[in-house]
Amino acid sequence: MEHHSERVTREHLIHQLEGGQAFIKIEDLLEEVEFEDLGKRPAGLPYSFYEQFFHLRVAQYDILDFSRNSHYERMTWPHDYWPMEQSPASEEEWEELKKQFFDERNEMMNFILNPKNDLQAEIPHGDGQTLLREALLVLEHNAYHTGQLAIIFRLLNKE
Repeated sequence: MEHHSERVTREHLIHQLEGGQAFIKIEDLLEEVEFEDLGKRPAGLPYSFYEQFFHLRVAQYDILDFSRNSHYERMTWPHDYWPMEQSPASEEEWEELKKQFFDERNEMMNFILNPKNDLQAEIPHGDGQTLLREALLVLEHNAYHTGQLAIIFRLLNKE
């Protein structure tokens, strides 16, 4: 039976992954950004809103895959983590990317919430990582890039 403190830890992780406490919810940014602005690189930045969000989604998926897949295969950095294009080819592609992000975030949250998945146990196919460490990694990485998306959004709206 799971201890109360472990359940609370899991719930805290989920609240932080959803955002809106220490940083803006990514949903709010995604609702506001205009499709025609997705590929713009404002103020000389080396990446667009789309490129940052693509990276955010792929990294989140990679961490989820590592956390739950005993046959995990490491991706190639940086090639596999960044898009080849500066903007999505279509609105449909953009909508699919957003759907993937939220579906995979939900999968990660459900994996974290499942008491059968020990937060402290080392991941068998890893080299010392735990589910807690991977959850914190997703949280930190998502927060970091959500902040970058917020800056890009602000710069786009000043141009």
